[in-house]
Amino acid sequence: MQLLLDTHALLWWLAGDRRLSAAARRAIENDDNVIFVSAASAWEISTKHRLGKLDASAIAGRLGALIASQGFEPLNMTVNHAERAGMLPGEHRDPFDRMLAAQAQAGDLTLLTNDEVFGGYGVRTRW
Repeated sequence: MQLLLDTHALLWWLAGDRRLSAAARRAIENDDNVIFVSAASAWEISTKHRLGKLDASAIAGRLGALIASQGFEPLNMTVNHAERAGMLPGEHRDPFDRMLAAQAQAGDLTLLTNDEVFGGYGVRTRW
């Protein structure tokens, strides 16, 4: 299975946080799964850290190395992703969520998230 981590799932995985469900943890640990981390998550973490909304001092500026050390695959944002994200229907205004939804759609990826908003975009989710 090809999984795209929502930002909270990535943060909880890196921190060993119990809010990450047991099923999500098993999916990440399963060597048969390919785990992607979007550039949008790096953007979100950095932005929220800069604004003081997230204490990411332990990972700020090192996220690329952390992703590689976990065996995760980085997922860059493309013009196609941006157009798709911009054209998604609905009132949800979070640009990071919209980008993750677009990337999941474009790459036929399952999004590992506990956020119900993605169901409205027709994205497969798992938690």
